[in-house]
Amino acid sequence: MPALVVKGHPYHHMEPLRAAEIRERFQRFFELRAHTRVPAAPLLARDDPTLLFVNSGMVQFKRVLTGEERRAYTRAVDAQPVLRVAGKHNDFEEVGRTPRHQTLFEMLGNWSFGDYFKRDAIHWAWELLTEEFGIPGERLAATVYTDDDEAHRIWTEEIGLPPERIARWGNVGAGDEKNFWRMANTGPCGPCSEIHYDRGPELSEGPHCIPDHSETCPRYLEVWNLVFMQFDAAEDGTLTPLPMQSVDTGMGLERIASVLQGVDSNYRTDLFSPIIDRLAAHLRHRPEDVEAERFSYQVVADHSRAMTFLIAEGVEPANDGAGYVLRRIMRRAVRHLRLMGITRPVLAETCDAVIWVMGDAYPQLAERREAVLAAVDTEERKFGRTLEAGTQRLAELIGAAGPSGVLAGSEAFRLHDTFGFPIDLTVEIAAESGVTVDRGGFEAAMAAQRDRSRGGERAQLGIPDGIRELVTEFTGYPNETRGVGRVLAISQLADGREVVVLEHTPFYPEGGGQVGDRGELIGEAGRFRVDDTQRAGTAILHIGAGASGFAVGEEARAEVDAARRSAAARNHTATHLLHRALRDVLGEQAKQAGSRVAPEGLRFDHPGQQATPRELLREVERSVNEQVRRNAAVRPRIMPLGEAQALGADMFFGEKYLPEAVRVVEVDGFSRELCGGTHVSATGEIGSVRITGESSVGAGLRRIEAVTGESAEALVAERLEVLHAAARLLGAPEERVPMRIEALLDRLRDAERGNRQSAPVRRLDAAGALAEAQQAGDTKVIVGSYPEATASLLRALADDLRSMAGRFVVIAAGSGDGQAALLIAASRDLAAEGFDAAAIIREVAPLIGGGGGGRPDLAQAGGKDPARLDKALSEAARRALESLQRIETS
Repeated sequence: MPALVVKGHPYHHMEPLRAAEIRERFQRFFELRAHTRVPAAPLLARDDPTLLFVNSGMVQFKRVLTGEERRAYTRAVDAQPVLRVAGKHNDFEEVGRTPRHQTLFEMLGNWSFGDYFKRDAIHWAWELLTEEFGIPGERLAATVYTDDDEAHRIWTEEIGLPPERIARWGNVGAGDEKNFWRMANTGPCGPCSEIHYDRGPELSEGPHCIPDHSETCPRYLEVWNLVFMQFDAAEDGTLTPLPMQSVDTGMGLERIASVLQGVDSNYRTDLFSPIIDRLAAHLRHRPEDVEAERFSYQVVADHSRAMTFLIAEGVEPANDGAGYVLRRIMRRAVRHLRLMGITRPVLAETCDAVIWVMGDAYPQLAERREAVLAAVDTEERKFGRTLEAGTQRLAELIGAAGPSGVLAGSEAFRLHDTFGFPIDLTVEIAAESGVTVDRGGFEAAMAAQRDRSRGGERAQLGIPDGIRELVTEFTGYPNETRGVGRVLAISQLADGREVVVLEHTPFYPEGGGQVGDRGELIGEAGRFRVDDTQRAGTAILHIGAGASGFAVGEEARAEVDAARRSAAARNHTATHLLHRALRDVLGEQAKQAGSRVAPEGLRFDHPGQQATPRELLREVERSVNEQVRRNAAVRPRIMPLGEAQALGADMFFGEKYLPEAVRVVEVDGFSRELCGGTHVSATGEIGSVRITGESSVGAGLRRIEAVTGESAEALVAERLEVLHAAARLLGAPEERVPMRIEALLDRLRDAERGNRQSAPVRRLDAAGALAEAQQAGDTKVIVGSYPEATASLLRALADDLRSMAGRFVVIAAGSGDGQAALLIAASRDLAAEGFDAAAIIREVAPLIGGGGGGRPDLAQAGGKDPARLDKALSEAARRALESLQRIETS
């Protein structure tokens, strides 16, 4: 479709304004009217647990609008990128289908915090549009809330807008929220007045075509929303007047650019056309090709902007939280590239174009360019490997459902779990054939998987009815290990262990990554050994043995294992130090993605595609121990959530926080986190921290393990003893042990080369096996039966393949010495991504009447039943392929 030219359009015969100039002139206009230019907030809503992403310009000013926070200015102007892909404001499934919906767009806004109100907001909006931007007043229309007589009077009597160009809409009490704006179900809100651009009567679709928030008629385009913040919405819908009247306006840069550049779609503005042009040039598409694929081009262009901004902020593709939203966006873009017949990776090209277009306004894009392009390329290749098989399976399901049929939620979940298909991608593809998807069934399957993945005892406790409703008060803060509590209940779990519930207890229940306390309950007629402590609803469960000496209603003395609690407290505070140090060294993207705090040590998971270099781990360890030596005070405090946000305390996606009271643990001058765990009173009590390992625990997730206190001292002593022993054996000073070992290895390698030249050893044909390998994505899969091969020959085959195959998995079997032998080996990069040969070999070894084990990259099994070797080989191959499938789609 050619660019729209409306009769009388202000730029019909003028050079259109570039988007960058519109952005700048908007902000300068309000700066000249005593507004402070405020930098854009990050897209991740880190300080607002009610949101995943910033979905409007008001998010960074929310606490100012409610009166909870004061700033040095009462007038502000900004340009804020926002993302609408989740929650109340979610445009994801409309993107690409209409000329005006995007996942990511820029909101230009001016703000008044108890300063000016409706009159100035309306007058300045009119002045900017008609005088600064030159839009004829007769091309503008407005809407107001039904009973907002003040705004209506300003428009008609002061601005001079004809009443027939003003529409009154909305009735919140009846559920009609037109011209009433709120960011979320709770929080600041108020009536609003929208300004619409009249694109011409020739686009009218009839009498119903009037300015309308839903934009059902193409004649009118909403370009600016003036929100008059008067109320604070509560959970029950109650509207309470805010302590001050404020103004929050939002003008979509993409929309106003389409008006000022004389085009009929946001996607034809200079914010998108360079991205689309770059893609077309890369694909060698002509203009008519682009128009034929306009829907997919618009999806790819929009999603490229969203993924570029998210990755630049440190978000990485993942299976939950912000990372899962990013993955959905990226995979929908990949699917639309496939619809255009494009099978090679190209998203790095479109994201590079995004950086070229927006890097001046948002320098972080250019600064993170290499990381953005690398992450995009990796995810595109990964999903491309399974997209074809998943699409084929979905086509079969759609065919079975038939026209107007329903695809079962369980099947949609299998597509998600096996092929990495996000649910909205399945919904979109199914809708193209008139098939709906049972989203409720999908969500139920997802919830069941989450319960299974939590594993552990909590999911398997089998808690009796009525226990969860009991209320236990925890009395263990700050580090109290003794107390007295009345027995509320005595029961038994599904596995036979006994449970005692007290009214008050110092026993810490497992939570926030910290394991539950152990110890003893002492009653009038017996002792109860507490092996674990868990929470169930509002009750704290003491789990163990010895309940026969207790009775409901009597008092029991509670004694926590103090040494164990103290060790856990050291490790929990050390985890906070490690978290902050990691983010300081690696960047803010190294946020907590899981942790386990136990007396014997700690582990900490964070997003990451590659191993953390040893020198950076040493820097992290040095930073943590510097805080230990400072002996900084550790201060837990209870405060309202808003106060914790103002302090900048770290919060985590997926956690639920009560607005009236949260617990903040602050390490003086270093870190603040919302946390319910037990901690030391000063960092010096930790003693020291030693990082013991860094590894992959799945695609895009790294794990750091560490010990503290006595465990750290024992580790250092043990390692020194090993070094002493090695030095004695090598006859070398300790500082020269590495050089001595290297020299011995050189001699050994020379000897092995000489042996191979003088005495050829029988080996299996690795090159032939490789030539017949199956291909699973980027992985070569070799499955072979070698009846004459022994276990050592199979191992030699794996060694040969490792030197020539690149990314591979081999599953091989033999019985050359009369014993059944089975081997599974994988390239080390696959093992680092989560492939575990040892786990598979242990599962199939019983089939040959034996056992086995090994490492994630090499495992073997032996058994007494060679006759069942073929079945074991087949089962091992099936499990290995399933594991590969999960890795490729995760």
